[in-house]
Amino acid sequence: MKFLDQAKIYVKSGDGGAGSVSFRREKYVAEGGPDGGDGGRGGDVWVECADGLNTLIDYRYSQHFKAKIGMHGMGRNRTGAKGDDVVLRVPVGTEILDEDNETVVADMTRVGQRLLLMKGGNGGFGNAHFKSSKNQAPRHANPGLEGEEKWIWLRLKLIADAGLVGLPNAGKSTFLAAVSAARPKIADYPFTTLHPNLGVCELDGRGFVLADIPGLIRGASLGQGLGDRFLGHIERTRVLLHLVDGSGVEDPADAYHTIRGELEAYGHGLGEKTEIVCLSKADSLTDELREERFKALEEACGQTPLVISAASGENIDTAQRMVIRAIDKNKQEEAKALLTDKIEEWRP
Repeated sequence: MKFLDQAKIYVKSGDGGAGSVSFRREKYVAEGGPDGGDGGRGGDVWVECADGLNTLIDYRYSQHFKAKIGMHGMGRNRTGAKGDDVVLRVPVGTEILDEDNETVVADMTRVGQRLLLMKGGNGGFGNAHFKSSKNQAPRHANPGLEGEEKWIWLRLKLIADAGLVGLPNAGKSTFLAAVSAARPKIADYPFTTLHPNLGVCELDGRGFVLADIPGLIRGASLGQGLGDRFLGHIERTRVLLHLVDGSGVEDPADAYHTIRGELEAYGHGLGEKTEIVCLSKADSLTDELREERFKALEEACGQTPLVISAASGENIDTAQRMVIRAIDKNKQEEAKALLTDKIEEWRP
C-alpha cells in the first residue's frame, strides 16, 4: 500500500427536497384541502476516525464526495426521506483544514471520533404548511435549501511516541528494523527513505511507537529536497532520537547543527522537544576515529551522545531504555501541567 499523507478533496452536503403542492381528492370527501408534505433533509457530511488505516491513499483516486439530496414531499402529507450521508473514513492523527491549507477545522486523534463537517439543506415546506383561515387552498410550496460545498485538505500526522531524525543515510531505517518488526527499505548504497515508517518497539515489558522520518537536508524548511512535508509527523512525538552518521564523510558537528537548524526553523515546538543524540554506525569506525567523532559531536550537542550500531547491536537496548525514560518523564510533566491548570481555573 502506498503512503499518502495529504489530500485535497471536494465535499458537498445534500440539498433539501422540495415541498409538495397537493390536495386531498377522494370520492364523497368535499373540500379535502391541501395535503402536500414537506421535503426531506439533505444528507450530511461526516468525518470518522477509523481503526486499521494508516494512509490517505483512498483519497488519491476519488476526490469528490457528495451526499444525496432529500426526497421531495408527496401528497397525503407524506414527508420526503432524508438523503443518505457521506462518511469520510480517515486514519488516527488526521487534521482537517480549510481550502487555504492553514486553518485547522478539526484534529482526529482517537478511534471512533466523529465530526459533523457539513449539514444537509433543510427540506422545503409543502402547501399543507401554509394553510390558514385566510388561505385555505394555498397553491405554492417551498423548494429545499441548498447544501454546503467546499474544498478541504486532509493532512495526516502520525501519532508516535518517539521520532527518528537525521540526515539521509544516518542509519534510521536500519535502527528501526533492528528494534521493531518494521521492514523499511535498507540497502548497501546511499538512498533516502521516501515516506515515514512506523514500528512498535518492546523492551523490558514496555512498548512505544517509533516513527522513522525521511532524511532532511540543509534548507529543508525552505522546500529543499523533500522539504518540510514530513516534519509534521514528529509534531506529536514526545522525544526525538537524533542519529548522526559516524562513518560518513561529513563532520558530525556540522551534521548535527544542520538538523537542529531545520527543526528550529520549522517551529511548532520541535526545537523544544527532548532530544537523545546518538553516533550511529559505530561498527565501521576505528577506535581512534570513534573517539575523535564522539568528542566533536559531544561538543556540538552539549550532551553525552550514545554510540550505537544497529548492525552489531551495540547500545541498541540502551537507546530504547533512554527513549522509554524520556517518554515517562514527558507524560509526568504533561499530567502535572494539566493538574496545575485545573487548580488555577477552579474558583470557590
